[in-house]
Amino acid sequence: MKQKRKGHQVDETKYSVQTPQEDEAPNESGSASEEVESSDEEGGNISGSEDDIISSSSEEDPVVSSDYEEDEDEEGDAEGATAEQELEGGIDNALQNYMGTLNVLSNLNGKNLKNAEGEYTSGDDEDEDEERPKRAEESDSSEDEVPSRNTVGDVPLRWYKDEQHIGYDIKGLKIKKQPKKDQLDSFLASTDDSGDWRKVYDEYNDEEVELTKEEIKFISRLRKGKIPHAEVNPYEPYVDWFDWKDKGHPLSNAPEPKRRFIPSKWEAKKVVKLVRAIRKGWITFEKAEEKPRFYLMWGDDLKPSEKMANGLSYIPAPKPKLPGHEESYNPPPEYIPTQEEINSYQLMYEEDRPKFIPKRFDSLRNVPAYDRFLSEIFERCLDLYLCPRTRKKRINIDPESLIPKLPKPKDLQPFPSICFLEYKGHTGAVSCISPESSGQWLASGSKDGTVRIWEVETARCLKLWDIGRPIQHIAWNPVSQLSILAIAVDEEVLVLNTGLGSEDDQEKVAELLHVKSKPVSTDDLGDSTSLTKWIKHEKFDGIKLTHLKPVHLISWHHKGDYFATVAPDDILWAVLVHQLSKQQTQNPFKKMHGRVVHVLFHPIRAFFFVATKTHVHIYDLVKQERVKRLVTGLQEVSSMAVHPRGDNLLVGSKEGKVCWFDMDLSTSPYKTLKNHSKDIHAVAFHVSYPLFASCSDDCKAYVFHGMVYHDLLQNPLIVPLKVLQGHQSVNGGGILDCQFHPKQPWLFTAGADSVVKLYCN
Repeated sequence: MKQKRKGHQVDETKYSVQTPQEDEAPNESGSASEEVESSDEEGGNISGSEDDIISSSSEEDPVVSSDYEEDEDEEGDAEGATAEQELEGGIDNALQNYMGTLNVLSNLNGKNLKNAEGEYTSGDDEDEDEERPKRAEESDSSEDEVPSRNTVGDVPLRWYKDEQHIGYDIKGLKIKKQPKKDQLDSFLASTDDSGDWRKVYDEYNDEEVELTKEEIKFISRLRKGKIPHAEVNPYEPYVDWFDWKDKGHPLSNAPEPKRRFIPSKWEAKKVVKLVRAIRKGWITFEKAEEKPRFYLMWGDDLKPSEKMANGLSYIPAPKPKLPGHEESYNPPPEYIPTQEEINSYQLMYEEDRPKFIPKRFDSLRNVPAYDRFLSEIFERCLDLYLCPRTRKKRINIDPESLIPKLPKPKDLQPFPSICFLEYKGHTGAVSCISPESSGQWLASGSKDGTVRIWEVETARCLKLWDIGRPIQHIAWNPVSQLSILAIAVDEEVLVLNTGLGSEDDQEKVAELLHVKSKPVSTDDLGDSTSLTKWIKHEKFDGIKLTHLKPVHLISWHHKGDYFATVAPDDILWAVLVHQLSKQQTQNPFKKMHGRVVHVLFHPIRAFFFVATKTHVHIYDLVKQERVKRLVTGLQEVSSMAVHPRGDNLLVGSKEGKVCWFDMDLSTSPYKTLKNHSKDIHAVAFHVSYPLFASCSDDCKAYVFHGMVYHDLLQNPLIVPLKVLQGHQSVNGGGILDCQFHPKQPWLFTAGADSVVKLYCN
C-alpha cells in the first residue's frame, strides 16, 4: 500500500530520504550520528501504520519512505483541520522513525547528512545534489554493485594502522577514520537499537553496513542448507529434450508367453546341419576322464599343491623304504646268510650291523610277530615330527659365468716365468738388492756383512765390500751418470763410489763425495743441529753419515740429489732428508703419526709418501702440509711401491695381503689381494712394463699384470700371471726382496738361502 499525502510519499522498495525544497534544517533533536532505529519484535522492521507516519502540510517537511506494504492506498486532505487533529498524537513516533531512517541510510550509503557546520544539508542545492553519490539500483549481477569508496586497492590495511585515515576516495581525498566505540557505547547502542544485530562492520571502508531483510533471509536459508533464492524450485520436473532409440518402455516386465513364440526356419536348418555333422563324426566332444581302477595304496591322496597351510608350500615327508625280497617269509637262498656271516655281524659296529636278518618259514602262518615293529613306528613318528624340512631352490648357474672374464696370460706376455741365472757368493741371507738404472749391474747386501756388485748378464761378481756388519738396505742412485751406492749399516749410512762409468762421470762423483770442511745439518725450523755427521770414510771411497738410531731404509729422489733415511726407533728424527750436493740434512717432520715403516718420493711431483703401521700419509713438500691419508685396513704395513705415473700405490703387509690404491678414486684400497700365506717383505712396480710383483716368506713370488689406463673413468686391470718358486726356506725366511730390471721384463729375487735369482720370459 502506498500512502500519499501533500509533500509526503511512502516507497515500497527501500528507505530513502529526500531533503525539503528549502534550506531549512529539520528538528535538531534528531542527530545523524545517533543510530536509533525503531523495530518490531519479530524482524526489526519500521512500523508503517497511519499513527506512526506523519506528513505535514508544509513543503519543508521531509519525505519518509517505508518497506511496510499496505493493501490499501489512502490519501489525506492536507487542508482539512479534522485530519490534522487525528494525527497530532503520532508526531513523536513519526519523528523517531524519521531519525532512525536517516541513520540507516547513512550507514548503508555512506552519505554525510551533516555539513561542516553540523547542519543538515538541503536538497534544494543543485551543486550538492550533483556531488552526492546516487543510490545504485539493486541487481543480481556483480557488475552492477556499487564500487567501494576506498580506492587503495589490495594494499594491506595494517599499513594505515598508525595513520589518521584508511585510504583515499575516487577524488583522491583522504578517508578519515571514524572514532572507535568503546565497550560501553557498543552496549548502549545494542540496548537502544534493537536492529543493531543486523549491522556488519566493513573494515575496508571503515563503516557499518546494515543487512537488509532479503540478505538476512539469504543467510538464514544458507545456514539451513537450502537454496538462497526462495523462488527457485530445485525439484522442477525433468524435461527430456533429446530422443533416443527404444525410448518407450513396456508397461510390464513380465516375460513373453510361449504362445507368442514363432519358430525360426533358419535355426531349424542350422540344427539339422549340426546333427548331421555329429553323426558323421565331423564334430567330436571331449570324453570325461575316468578314474583309474587301481591306485597306489601308500601314496598321498592329496597333491602337494592342494596341501597349503598358512600360505606355505607343502613339503611331503620322505617315504619309508618298501619291503623287498629280504623281508619275505620265503626269501631266495642267496638272501639267507650263513652261520659264519651271522657270527661276523657281531664283530661289526652297531651302526654298520644289519638291522634285519632274513629267515625262511614254511608258511605265512608260522611267521612270528616282528619284535621291532613298535620301535620303527615310533622312530618314524619322530622323524615326521622333529625332522625339519625346508625347500631349497636350486639355480642352474654355469660356474664359468661367475668367474670374471680376464685376458689369458699368453696374451699378456712378456713377463718373467723361468729362472735364468743364479748369483751365488754370499754366505748369509741376502736381505736386499738394487739394480743399476742402466740395467747392467746389480748390487746385493747380505747378513754376512758384505755388499757385492754383479754383472747381470754373466752373474760375475765385479766388486766386493766387506762392511763387517749385517746390511739392512742398499739403494743405487737413479741417475745413470752417478754410479753411487747408498748402504744402511746399523746407525751409519755409507755413500760409496762404485768406480763404474766413464772418467767424466767419475769426476762428478768424486766432486759430490768430497767432504766439505763444515758440514751443516738443519731441522725443519732451519736451526743448526747435530742430526747427522758427514764424515769421509776411512776405508772406502765415500761419505759416512752417522745417525742416532739404526737405519732400516734408504729411498732416493728421482733426480739423484736427495735421499731419505728411516730410523723407526727414533721418535723425533725417524725420517731425515739428506742433500748430497750441499751435504745437508733436514728433519721435515716435527711429529710423526705413528711408527714409520717405509718412505718414498713421488716419481713426478713434489710429494712424499710416509707409511706407518696402518696408514699411508702423503705430504706436499712445496706447501709443507699433508695432502691425503690412505686407510689400508691392514694390521701392519711392511713395504710400499709407487707406480711410475704416481697415481697408484702398492702396499704390502705382514699378514700376506697386498693393497692396490687408486689415489684419484678413493682413500680406501681399490683391490686387496690375498695370495701369500706368510709375511710380505717387498712389492715392486716395473718402470716401463705393466707388471708388479710381491714376495713373501712362503718362498713364492707372485707376478701380476697391472695395466693403468689414461682414461680416468676406466679402472685398472689386474690379472695374476705367474707364481715363481725356487728359493729354500732358511730359519723361517723365504724371499726377502724382489726388484724388476729397469729395461727388461725380468725379476730379481733375493732369498734367505743366500742366493739371488734372475727370472726371465
